[in-house]
Amino acid sequence: MRLRLSLMVCLVLIFSVVAVQAADVRQELSRQSTLEQVISKNRLRIGFSTFVPWAMKDKKGEFIGYEIEVARRLAEDMGVQAEFVPTKWSGIIPALLTGKFDVVIGGMGITPSRNLKVNFTAPYEYSGMSIVASQKKMPGKTALADFNTAETRIVARIGTTAAAAAKKYLPAAELRLFDDEGQALQEVLNNRADAMVASQPFPEFQSLKYQDKLYLPLGGETFTKEPIGFAIRKGDMDFLNYLNNWIMVRNLDGWLQERHRYWFTTQDWKGQVE
Repeated sequence: MRLRLSLMVCLVLIFSVVAVQAADVRQELSRQSTLEQVISKNRLRIGFSTFVPWAMKDKKGEFIGYEIEVARRLAEDMGVQAEFVPTKWSGIIPALLTGKFDVVIGGMGITPSRNLKVNFTAPYEYSGMSIVASQKKMPGKTALADFNTAETRIVARIGTTAAAAAKKYLPAAELRLFDDEGQALQEVLNNRADAMVASQPFPEFQSLKYQDKLYLPLGGETFTKEPIGFAIRKGDMDFLNYLNNWIMVRNLDGWLQERHRYWFTTQDWKGQVE
């Protein structure tokens, strides 16, 4: 009987120690969470790259756009300051992993290969790929297959899902990649390329801006659909939980849809950048 009591006391002590250690681990993980660090430092660092109308500079040199507005609202709801860190798209995931910012909010498509490196939130919007083509070099083309030839030169932005879509759906065409969408577009405008693949609504806006040089072969329709999410470093469930719930709330109250309509379906903001 004494032996049994001794064993029971030992087991109780062991379980108590384990429980205390587990609680300590949970508290330490909470302290290490990006969410806690953001709140304690009163600063949310946002990594992004410029894509019209996701993020761009206005006449005063300030960043505006859908993603900029989303990031500002997120920081406001967290009660912290938003700090924007413009980054080349080709290096944005490595910059996130090395801690140069806390989250990527920049129209990043959720893909299996990217998800191996980062954690994604639930989608807060959806995008798709479209084509804008040269009227001079590709007149009268109205189907995706018309651009899938060895004689066709396609341009896209390096490291984007637009580049991946071009490789997948136009494998026969020559593909040239650029660090900036503006550089890629200039190739088409200067007749050094036949067409550009980019996320909607960039092609649509450019066809309106350069009506004498560009057109939409697919009539403004996309040939892919992709979910867009925030990207954060792996192993941070507290931060991921907060971001997912924030997206849910702002979807349900209609704020995300309202701001998306403003930036993607109207030209009301054009005067700020031209």
